[in-house]
Amino acid sequence: MDTEVLASPAGPRSEAAPKASFPFLDLKAQFQTIRVEMLAAIAAVMESQHFILGPEVERLEEEIKRVTGAHFAVSCASGSDALLLSLMALGVGRDDEVITTPFTFGATAGAISRLGARPVFVDIDPETFNVHGRELAKAVTSKTKAIIPVHLFGLVADMKSVMAVADKCGAAVVEDAAQSLGASFCGKAAGTLGTTGCFSFFPSKNLGGAGDGGLITTNRADLESRLKALRVHGAPTKYQYEMLGINSRLDALQAAILRAKLPYLPAWTEARRRNAQQYRRLFAKYDLLGHIQVPVEPDGHIHVYNQFSIRVKQRDALRRYLHKCGIPTEIYYPYPLHLQPAYAFLGYRSGDFPRAEAACREVVSLPIYPELKPDQLEAVVSAIAAFYTGFDFKGE
Repeated sequence: MDTEVLASPAGPRSEAAPKASFPFLDLKAQFQTIRVEMLAAIAAVMESQHFILGPEVERLEEEIKRVTGAHFAVSCASGSDALLLSLMALGVGRDDEVITTPFTFGATAGAISRLGARPVFVDIDPETFNVHGRELAKAVTSKTKAIIPVHLFGLVADMKSVMAVADKCGAAVVEDAAQSLGASFCGKAAGTLGTTGCFSFFPSKNLGGAGDGGLITTNRADLESRLKALRVHGAPTKYQYEMLGINSRLDALQAAILRAKLPYLPAWTEARRRNAQQYRRLFAKYDLLGHIQVPVEPDGHIHVYNQFSIRVKQRDALRRYLHKCGIPTEIYYPYPLHLQPAYAFLGYRSGDFPRAEAACREVVSLPIYPELKPDQLEAVVSAIAAFYTGFDFKGE
């Protein structure tokens, strides 16, 4: 069994000894660089004893508006709630259809289903992993109420084609920008290209809190007022419930932590982009471009690399080999949504979206966080090279 696991195009080879040991994401290293600011921000909230919404949250919303260029920003309890609240504000409900991708986190389609609407999946572009306008156009029906393009891994979807489809059929566009704060397309920030933009502040995101948190951007004043009411049980004025809402308020502690981190985001983004470029140079140096597909950054895009996801053959065997070498990896995402038990009621079958299904078998994410050192990047790539060539690069 072990021989089969370690077999590669270059043939069987001896088991590699561990060469490296570092995490997939090192939030402890990040914390050490901003410890003073972080603890001061937390202490200020504790002194104020104002924990739900309030001035700290309002200041974060203003700062995100400046970062993205959006006219309005409304915070909420999570990125999942950002999607749900957006659809609620747009009036999506029973018997409506919302088109999205099956190659994404479960919250994307979950928000649609929770409102009684029907997720309609379309296949992905095999290079960007995002939806494409051609696939969207084929899925539009008279019931199409909205489209949710996912800016996967930090790369904005082809919003020119998405918006062309949406404009033609009159659908709203809810950008799932959970992984893409700071990314842009043709000079416009993620979250400002559609009707709303939905961000997550989960700890693993490029701007992450110390728990859950989310935010919605929009350029429509009517949606801002509805979103602010919906996040507090549908009450624009205390105890006056004008619509059915939910409890989705951002904690002041999370807002303070995010505000302490936000000034560092441009430098962290640039470090991720440098690491991505170094990966590309190393893959070329080790002559690996015939074995793997590296992330693309099409003209007009700024990619922020929440994940650095490569596409490979023998993905699972490679992961096992890298684990033996002390190299951490993750899979985003191992199963497409249309084949998950929760969506069996939609009636999709294996083979309906072959490009998404292939991506789930072949995509693996490598460490990309800003604090990675050059020798750690080299260790990752040299281990991948050893797997595919059968040559141990130790000592080179």
